[in-house]
Amino acid sequence: MSAIAERAKGLGDPTRLSMAFALAAGGELCVCDLAWVVGRDERLVSHHARALRTAGLATSRRDGKMVLYSLSDEGARLVGALAGEPVG
Repeated sequence: MSAIAERAKGLGDPTRLSMAFALAAGGELCVCDLAWVVGRDERLVSHHARALRTAGLATSRRDGKMVLYSLSDEGARLVGALAGEPVG
């Protein structure tokens, strides 16, 4: 139950929740794109992206100098449940 609570807490911030929904819609996004979508500073978005990754809700990969983020399977399931979509 603790692991589930930590993941749920990962989406407890409005910025992280917005970012998770943006990743669900956009697939894989860099911090600059996420910052534009959620209307926040890139440094703040980078901090929240790391928090999503730490909570197991997002994954990252490096492409040159850019780091691209996407939802993990668990993150996609949780966002889908919050959106009222079928969870599979």
